[in-house]
Amino acid sequence: MSIRIGKIMGIPIRIHYTLWFVFALIAWSLAVGYMPQQYPGLGVLTYWAIGIASAIILFASILIHELSHSYVAKKNGLPIGRITLFFFGGVSEMTEEPQDPELEVRMAAAGPLMSFLIAAIIGAAWYLAVIAKAPIPIIATLGYSALINAILGAFNLIPAFPLDGGRVFRGSVWKRSNNLIRATKTATRVSETLSLLMMFGGFALILFGDFVDGIWTIVLAWFIRSGAETSLKQTMVGEALTGVSVADIMTRNVLSVPPEITVHQLVSDYFLVHHHGGYPVVKDGQILGLVTLQCVRNVPKENRDYTTVQEAMIPCERAVVVKPSTNALDAMQSMTKNKVGRVLVVDEGRLVGIATREDIVKTIQTRHDLELGSGRPMARVPTAPIMAGHCIQCGASLQIGAKFCSECGAKQLIQIPST
Repeated sequence: MSIRIGKIMGIPIRIHYTLWFVFALIAWSLAVGYMPQQYPGLGVLTYWAIGIASAIILFASILIHELSHSYVAKKNGLPIGRITLFFFGGVSEMTEEPQDPELEVRMAAAGPLMSFLIAAIIGAAWYLAVIAKAPIPIIATLGYSALINAILGAFNLIPAFPLDGGRVFRGSVWKRSNNLIRATKTATRVSETLSLLMMFGGFALILFGDFVDGIWTIVLAWFIRSGAETSLKQTMVGEALTGVSVADIMTRNVLSVPPEITVHQLVSDYFLVHHHGGYPVVKDGQILGLVTLQCVRNVPKENRDYTTVQEAMIPCERAVVVKPSTNALDAMQSMTKNKVGRVLVVDEGRLVGIATREDIVKTIQTRHDLELGSGRPMARVPTAPIMAGHCIQCGASLQIGAKFCSECGAKQLIQIPST
């Protein structure tokens, strides 16, 4: 859904397809509406040039805003996976959360401060352009760019998680309570309250005839609410799996299958007997690959009597393989990225275990039950569903909202206990 345009500070920069729509929308609204009202008497091409230039400066400013977050993170040892510019602006994708509330505050505050700095610099350039009586298109472009950066900085200071202001708020609560989950819950409640107020405001604007601004307000409110809820779930999962390796959760006595048996034998002797969603294929102690229910489904029924497991399996080169020391959260992310329900655990070329998505979510549930975390006090959290786009047992694709896999019948909805 996005394309890579390069790297800055070693961080991949990507543009989501929705950005092109917003770019065109901003350029059009400036060229047709805002600029003709503010600076009448210019030509149509001039208005469009101002609109396009202003949109370019806006998204360059958003990129610099995100790079400021990333710079603070990298300086403090936090890896940044990539920066993506999309419909609502941009996001710096960290591969792990800050472990220190003060770092959380510094990282979050860097973005709005950078936006205000950009606004001040462009504002000074606008002032000099006015004094020097520069051409109107230059004055118009600089004036709008300074204003929009000031608005961007102010908007991000709203204490709604996961906006920058919400992260500053969470970091402050986290520092006082020394409890990341409790701080995230508090920030999420504040975000939900603010999003509801914004939604009511958006509906009021629609009722009073301002349809466009009303719709934008409602969409932003929805974005804030869903972002806060998603961030809470991610924080809960990250806390539960901190310090947990694949070796801690994997199944060690793995039932493997030989490569020479037929798919029919595989079904009758393994899938119908043991009810696992997949089996490693091993010969003479060497791991050859992985065979799953999906592999069986890919073989026509009339061919299963003579098609071998080796012909139907996923070769080891294409299977997701991890080491026993791999962090459980990294293994879960690998499953999600590769759309599989399990990973093979291999040490020095030898199969030592297998870990499934179900193993990981059971670990998350158990550690929440026992209030185990990364050393910080772990609060119990409200009931919330964790649902995968693929079956936690067999890896088959699921319809949105499915509670049970249509292929193997495995339950998909995991409840995190509440107080």
